[in-house]
Amino acid sequence: MVTFVTAITIVSVVVFASAMPGTAAAFSAESSMPWWGWPLILFITAFSLGIIAVLGGIGGAVLFVPVVGAFFPFHLDFVRGAGLLIALTSALLASPGLLKKGMADLRIALPVALIASSASIAGALIGLALPANILQAGLGILILGIIALVVAAKKEEFPEVKQADHLSSALRIQGMYHDITIGHDINWQIHRTPQGFAIFVLIGFIAGMFGMGARWANVPVLNLVMGAPLKVSVATSKFLLSVTDSSAAWIYLNNGAVLPLIAVPSIFGIMLGSVAGVRLSARTRPASVRYVVVTLLLLAGGRLLLKGLGIWN
Repeated sequence: MVTFVTAITIVSVVVFASAMPGTAAAFSAESSMPWWGWPLILFITAFSLGIIAVLGGIGGAVLFVPVVGAFFPFHLDFVRGAGLLIALTSALLASPGLLKKGMADLRIALPVALIASSASIAGALIGLALPANILQAGLGILILGIIALVVAAKKEEFPEVKQADHLSSALRIQGMYHDITIGHDINWQIHRTPQGFAIFVLIGFIAGMFGMGARWANVPVLNLVMGAPLKVSVATSKFLLSVTDSSAAWIYLNNGAVLPLIAVPSIFGIMLGSVAGVRLSARTRPASVRYVVVTLLLLAGGRLLLKGLGIWN
């Protein structure tokens, strides 16, 4: 609980510190409702998305950015900035515990974080320079691609790595953790390290450009391409987000692309929704939630693509 409050407080203070006098005007210009109307609606939406994200096993920012970008009257820059802070907050909450348990591995996380965070800065700079319609179309295409990944996703609990490659051996990327579900210590190593590092350049760039975090891509690459166990891949992905997203988030903050009245209710909504989602998970059928996730992403991705092409504004 202390970690939760600390992470929320840190991010909220940073966001409020970036506030400018014209923040409230950004809302009143869009609608005749009072200034607090859109933040309240956004909080309720984010709370719902937080529940769905946990039950669907997907990152909150992956739902937040396309849904809010497609159906709310906010500029996409502000939505992407809030999305990065959502992903960052979630990672900050989870990373300390995962590191203490030995699930998140620093030997694999640090080189990947350096590569991905550098690429995320480039992605953020380019993303903020591009016209909104190009970003909307690009985000729509990306979301449709993520749908295909979610539908066809395969996971391997313990991938078979017969021999570590030269690069992973030189970097000493290997480890051991205790799996309480089977009661055994699991020794692991990775392969195809150069290919994995190259893919993380693209992942970091996309994360910075579209502000969605990168859990949807980190885990498959670590698990299926590089051969890390699934639990190590999931835990290490969380730690990676805390580095990659913080690098890109500062670019958005520095360029004024973070509005407190968008970011703060979104962060609190997603986090509280995640807590509720954890409590509901035991009584929910994963297959049903997966259909909801795919439907939401399909609607939001299609809407963003059509907006970007000027067909449905």
